[in-house]
Amino acid sequence: MSSTDAISGQAFQYVEVAMPLPFRRTFTYRLMPELAPFVQTGARVLVPFGKRTLTGYATSFHNQLASDLDAETVKNVIELIDPEPLINGEILDLTKWSADYYVAAWGEMLKASLPAGINAAVESIFTVSDSGRLALLRAKSTKAGKWQILQHLVENGPTDQTDLGKLFGIATAKRATNELSRSGHVLTERETATAKVKEKRQKAVRLLSAQIPADAKPLNDVQKKIIYSLQTAGGEMLFTDLLERAESGASPISTLAKRGMIEVYIRDVRRDPLTGADLPEIDILTLNTEQAFVFGEIEKALSVGDYKAFLLHGVTGSGKTEVYIRAMRTALEMGRSSLMLVPEISLTPIFSRRLRAVFGQSVAILHSNLSPGERFDEWRRINRGEARIVIGTRSAVFAPLENIGLVIVDEEHDASYRQNESPFYHGRDVAVMRAHSANAVIVLGSATPALETYHNAQTGKYQYLQLQNRIGGRPLAKAELIDMRDVFKLAGKDVVFSQKLIEAIKETHRKGEQTIILLNRRGFSSFVLCRSCGESLRCKNCDITLTYHRRDRRIVCHYCNYHTEPPDVCPFCESEFLYFIGQGTEQLEDMLVNQFGDLRIARIDRDAMKRKGEMAKILLAFDKGEIDILVGTQMLAKGHDFHNVTLVGVVSVDTGLGLPDFRAAERTFQLLTQVAGRAGRGELPGRVLIQTYFPEHYALKHAVNQDFKGFYNEEIRYRERMGYPPFLVLAAILIKHKDDKYAVRSGQLLREALDRTNSDKALRILGPAAAPISRIKNEFRFQLIIKSPNRKTLRERVDNAIVEAETLGCDKRILQIEIDPVNLM
Repeated sequence: MSSTDAISGQAFQYVEVAMPLPFRRTFTYRLMPELAPFVQTGARVLVPFGKRTLTGYATSFHNQLASDLDAETVKNVIELIDPEPLINGEILDLTKWSADYYVAAWGEMLKASLPAGINAAVESIFTVSDSGRLALLRAKSTKAGKWQILQHLVENGPTDQTDLGKLFGIATAKRATNELSRSGHVLTERETATAKVKEKRQKAVRLLSAQIPADAKPLNDVQKKIIYSLQTAGGEMLFTDLLERAESGASPISTLAKRGMIEVYIRDVRRDPLTGADLPEIDILTLNTEQAFVFGEIEKALSVGDYKAFLLHGVTGSGKTEVYIRAMRTALEMGRSSLMLVPEISLTPIFSRRLRAVFGQSVAILHSNLSPGERFDEWRRINRGEARIVIGTRSAVFAPLENIGLVIVDEEHDASYRQNESPFYHGRDVAVMRAHSANAVIVLGSATPALETYHNAQTGKYQYLQLQNRIGGRPLAKAELIDMRDVFKLAGKDVVFSQKLIEAIKETHRKGEQTIILLNRRGFSSFVLCRSCGESLRCKNCDITLTYHRRDRRIVCHYCNYHTEPPDVCPFCESEFLYFIGQGTEQLEDMLVNQFGDLRIARIDRDAMKRKGEMAKILLAFDKGEIDILVGTQMLAKGHDFHNVTLVGVVSVDTGLGLPDFRAAERTFQLLTQVAGRAGRGELPGRVLIQTYFPEHYALKHAVNQDFKGFYNEEIRYRERMGYPPFLVLAAILIKHKDDKYAVRSGQLLREALDRTNSDKALRILGPAAAPISRIKNEFRFQLIIKSPNRKTLRERVDNAIVEAETLGCDKRILQIEIDPVNLM
């Protein structure tokens, strides 16, 4: 939509702007005549907001002010950032739906749809005033931060807030400049800073003609080498590359440009995430009977051109990926684009290479492990229509693809699709809505579908497709539960690895095959305990024990990242008897290295993967057989296709079953079934050993048999009896504040307002009660859980209750609302 009325041709006077702040409303700004004709919906604009200047998003235009607004108080748009909008109409509608559905701020959802770092910011520039110079001369001591900053401004001239923060610390610089501004000792100007991420441009050289006119001066040896270098490179090279290859300086290039033989120009340089990557050879595969049927159903739906949703339930190794690729090719041949979501960054290195090998430069990759420049360039290629296939993690659901025909959500059950910070949304469910709006086909694929998804297929909301057999008729890996109670009796103590697992690792190595060991817990040990007084070392900011990381020699909180060196004595009783209890992946790696010194062992978890590209490097090395044992967390369980892995060992599976969450059994079943699927994917049979102290649990028994339907039938009865999804809709409201009494008061006011809106008892309201983790980052946390048979009723009553509670003194700013939460911790 343009800011000019299509009928009258007159520019609108006002624009509604969504701000990337926690407000569920837009704000009205005036469009000055010189700006009004150029602003379009989806464009970013710079606007004043309180004392700040922020980037917002134009969402609509009008000439009449709302009755509660006074024209005198409406502020002007300062600047138009995008002559051509970055956000198209489809993404504008999708983010609006997502914000409404998840009770989130539209502006925050719009910001989340764009690559990080492209928003312009407004920087404060500080200059010392005459009174500041005089005050500095009169100061008895200049040790305080404000005098040091003033001295810096005198010596170095105008300086921006960012540079002062780097020199003196962010908090000190902010506090000091505020005080100096109030006293008039510094003058403040504001200017628009460029975006952190923008196009990368470099000087390049293009060959125009290699022919020398008959009457022209002959080329010297260096000039000939320049022309030859350009010819062998296809006629174009980066300026710096040409200097190096031709062993030339800049002067001969300038001479050739003046003679009209070459052209020096500036061009965009693409930062390709797959630069230098080895692409796999693509085999032409023949679909088996099951795959052919599934693909035929998807192809039929694509040819109709209407919305259609499929659940593709295929056992691990059944060939879902080949079906996905065929469906993408079909969509491309029909002139439509494809979007594929994967739950983890760890899944993209191998699969993105495969897609690039099949579809070439039509493929773009979007995930948070790319550099900001790579992410921006990939997003720009999609926006320009240069990439027609996108693979990425959950935020890729907002990729600006035009004419989407196919959406694929692989491992659709995975909790990683849920955004667990504001703005909250579920990538899978937003993908379903995007496909519906675009009249596209969506395929939700998994070996262990989410109960809600499978229930939707059972009730006819989605068409159910199944791949029951592995490719080539290969059997599923044989799984076995190891009862660690028996192991404890034999050993007389707790052990990490049972003798059966140790022998299996040795046997696997003797055969030249590979092993995966899974423990879904990072670090060296779970917590540090004093054997004298019984106290454990806890985070000073959170109600959680600290995890010991031996390699870095520090104890760390995995919630707020607080870390410190482990003490030599107990801080409570000064005893020296500190014990490191429980295991993490780091300790498992060390234990395996000690036990199997001749094996090549590596680890995959968030601690080990901090360096860019490290995860892809290790996964590719494991795929090539350069690593014998791979230790890791749940990141290893998802989607990887390692043909020489024949053994999977699972250590300490019971931790997940003990979590205070109604999805604990489902997640444990999914994790075990998925990791079991990593074994025996090649020609060799696979084996899975699962160590547990609770072998009777139904989730474990069904996981061993990879019996999804058996698990579903037991779990669905429990969900129905206890009133959990898919039979009821859930909302979780978290109330958090540094003052626990303040949080409790707001929570109680909200509960009372909810009770008044719920006179017919349509909702079931629990709480407010302390959250399972009652304090994080020095904020006390209380929780309300609301159940309803109807989503619309739930959202309306929650909205009404919040409005009423706010009028009675409830602080809305400390409420965090989640619709369809996947984690109640």
